[in-house]
Amino acid sequence: MTTQEVLEALALLKTHYPTWQAPVVTFVAISKGTPYQVLIATLLSLRTKDEVTKGAAQRLFGRAKTPEEMLRLSEKEIITLIYPVGFYKTKAKRIRDISHILLEKYQGNVPDTIDELLKLPGVGRKTANLVVTLGYNKPGICVDTHVHRISNRWGYVQTRTPEETEFALREKLPPSEWITYNDILVAFGQTICRPLSPLCESRCPIHHLCPKKGVTRHR
Repeated sequence: MTTQEVLEALALLKTHYPTWQAPVVTFVAISKGTPYQVLIATLLSLRTKDEVTKGAAQRLFGRAKTPEEMLRLSEKEIITLIYPVGFYKTKAKRIRDISHILLEKYQGNVPDTIDELLKLPGVGRKTANLVVTLGYNKPGICVDTHVHRISNRWGYVQTRTPEETEFALREKLPPSEWITYNDILVAFGQTICRPLSPLCESRCPIHHLCPKKGVTRHR
């Protein structure tokens, strides 16, 4: 797909997006979550289903919404609140470590640049981009497995890793679409453009535009 075709596809997907369940981190952001809450929700979401992450985030933020409040909780208390997210013990420790660093080095504020965010333990480019875009409404492209898969399935990029996809998209995609690209493709990937047997003819509103690169079976 060319950039023009991708923009046409995005315009069509935007009309259907409200009918899909938004990614949990987007839910936190539109619920007026702070950059800190976006950061913590993103960490909770790693390798965890959205419905599990959403429940864990709601329980945790019901007790602590700031680094100061979080450090009043013991690691054991955090574990209890976020269970059963994936790697909950590691994440509980990381949440406390990050909260301590934010207070010690950033006056309790979450950095608003990718370079600074990457200095925090456990924060990769996906998490950093989400915090920048959803927490601060600054340009960034978050690439997870859905965005990486679909961008390649469209033939818009030819990349091997999510990081390669991020930089390829930065070169090709208009900055005005950067923030929404992740939200739309994640929801699209979870509901229709699935890894195996995507719902092409039966439910996809852009199947006539998509070259279906690498798709061997679809419905």
